[in-house]
Amino acid sequence: MRSKPFGATKIPVPVIGQGTWQMGESRRQRATEVAALRLGLELGMAHIDTAEMYGGGAAEEIIAEALRGHRRGEVFLASKVLPAHASYAGTKRACEQSLRRLQTDHLDLYLLHWPSGEPIAETMRAMEDLVADGKTRHIGVSNFDLPELREAMAALGRQRLVCNQVLYNLGHRGIERDLIQFCADAGIAVVGYTPFGVWPRRGSVAMSTLEAVAARHHATVHQVALAFLTRQANVFAIPKSSDAAHVRANAEAGDLVLSAADLAAIDAAFPAPRRAVPLATG
Repeated sequence: MRSKPFGATKIPVPVIGQGTWQMGESRRQRATEVAALRLGLELGMAHIDTAEMYGGGAAEEIIAEALRGHRRGEVFLASKVLPAHASYAGTKRACEQSLRRLQTDHLDLYLLHWPSGEPIAETMRAMEDLVADGKTRHIGVSNFDLPELREAMAALGRQRLVCNQVLYNLGHRGIERDLIQFCADAGIAVVGYTPFGVWPRRGSVAMSTLEAVAARHHATVHQVALAFLTRQANVFAIPKSSDAAHVRANAEAGDLVLSAADLAAIDAAFPAPRRAVPLATG
C-alpha cells in the first residue's frame, strides 16, 4: 500500500483508507464490520475515518474493537464533531465522548463534520485547545468549500488546518477546479469520501473506458476509479466496505499507478465541470 505525506503534517498516510459511514447501525453486522476493519489494517489501510454521527457513536465502538491488538501508533485515526455540537464547550465534550467510545487517549485528526451555525472562531478555538491538551494531534474540516475554508483558516492562531474531507468521485469532480489546488498550496490534505457514489451504466462509453483501463492493468473498474481519484499528491480516498473481497480489492488499488494515457481516457469519459460549481455533499 502506497503512502504519501498528509498535508502539512508530512505524516505518511496510506492513499486508500477505510470509511465507516453506516457502520454500527445493525447489531447483526457488528462482527462482520469488525472483521472487515481488521482485515483492512492487516492489508495496510491504516487510515480509519469515523464520526460521532455514524451509528450514533456505535461506529466508533466498532473501531475500538477492531483496534484491539494493534499498535495505536500504527493507525491514523480520525473522527468528527457534529455541527450541532460545535460550540466551544460542545466541541471539547464531543471529542472526549468520541475518545471514550474509541478507547484511546488521542485522535490523529479531529474534524468539524460540516459548516455549523456556531461561530467558527469558537469551534476552531476549541480545536486548538484539544491539540494543546493532547486530545488530537491535528485538526481539519469536512464539506467545506473555499469561502468556508478560508474563514476557518482565518480563525486559527496556534494551529493550521491539515485536512478537508469532501465528496469526490468520477461523477463529482468539481473540487478539481479550485479546491484541490488551494488545499495543496495551503498544506491541506483532501480526503475524498463516497468514491464510488456515481457509477456509469453497464455498456455505456464511460464504463467501457474503465473496463479497458482495468483490463490493461489486470485490475477491477473500482480499483481504477480509486487510482484515478488519488492521482494527485494531496488527495486520499476512504471507501467503506464490510465485504472481505471488496476490502482486499480496495487495498490493492493503493498500489495501482495509471499511465498518462489511462488518465486522459478517464478524464475524457468523466469530464470535470468547465466552470465552478457548488461543493457537492453526500
